[in-house]
Amino acid sequence: MKKQKISVVIPCYRSEKMIETVVNQVLVTIVTRKEYDYEIILVNDGSPDNTWSVIRKLAEENPHITAINFAQNFGQHSALMAAYRKVSGDIVLGLDDDGEHNPQEMYQLIDKLQEGYDYVCADYNVNQSAFRSVGTWLNNFMATVLIGKPKDINFSSYYVMRRFVIDEIIRYQRPYPYVGGLLLRATRNIGMVPLERQKRLSGSSGYSLKKMMQLWVNGFTAFSVKPLRLATGLGMLCAVIGFIWAAILVIKRLFFVDYVSGYVSTIVCIVFFSGMIMMLLGIIGEYIGRIYISINNAPQYVIREVVGVEKNEGQD
Repeated sequence: MKKQKISVVIPCYRSEKMIETVVNQVLVTIVTRKEYDYEIILVNDGSPDNTWSVIRKLAEENPHITAINFAQNFGQHSALMAAYRKVSGDIVLGLDDDGEHNPQEMYQLIDKLQEGYDYVCADYNVNQSAFRSVGTWLNNFMATVLIGKPKDINFSSYYVMRRFVIDEIIRYQRPYPYVGGLLLRATRNIGMVPLERQKRLSGSSGYSLKKMMQLWVNGFTAFSVKPLRLATGLGMLCAVIGFIWAAILVIKRLFFVDYVSGYVSTIVCIVFFSGMIMMLLGIIGEYIGRIYISINNAPQYVIREVVGVEKNEGQD
């Protein structure tokens, strides 16, 4: 009987002190189930440290490992897209490079997937910083409201999914990929497994507030027109408020002799409506700007070097 193959994908950024430990933990765990074959794909997302040298060495020493080096930093989701295009397995497993995800628990996710799900992720509710917790909550809220994520599912970066889902995801060729949105285009047959997050092995998260904001913008501009509809609704609301306010001023002027008009209310109205208009124009401009970049064929990523790709030839 042919073995099923597990493709482990790990995007790497500033992880020279951690990634070798994470990979070794994966290797120790994955060989405990003889019914599975495996490969590991590591993507260096333009790390300014020595991450590429470390993962290159791992790929040179182990024929099961492929290392991909980006020409510059393109972001975690672009790194995932590059890895997905190299996978050759039946099941794809993703985890972070910082040690917060315990590789020893990978078969809990895989066994859950074998119950009939297309995608299964870890359900983490604790052991995050306040900043990351707020970011995770906002990301899940945005995904629920704007792209239709089921409310009872919380995405995490420790997950497994079936190959047909990956094949659908990598059809997306445009810049600004958002894997959560691409996943929901392919399936909503999603499961979760409660797991406990481990302490990060070293350093701090590479996700700054700026990067989180960029991720959220990628999500709603690429996979939803709801912000534009919200802009329309806000415009109509402001028009109604302005009409009512104008009617009140006219009534006061006609029926209250001692009414004295002032500049404060006028200035407040101008500032409010001007700010609202600029915000809505900004949303529209964001969409137009991304359309412009897309029609100019901006790449999702640029690969400088690949080590250990021979076994993946023909998989692009």
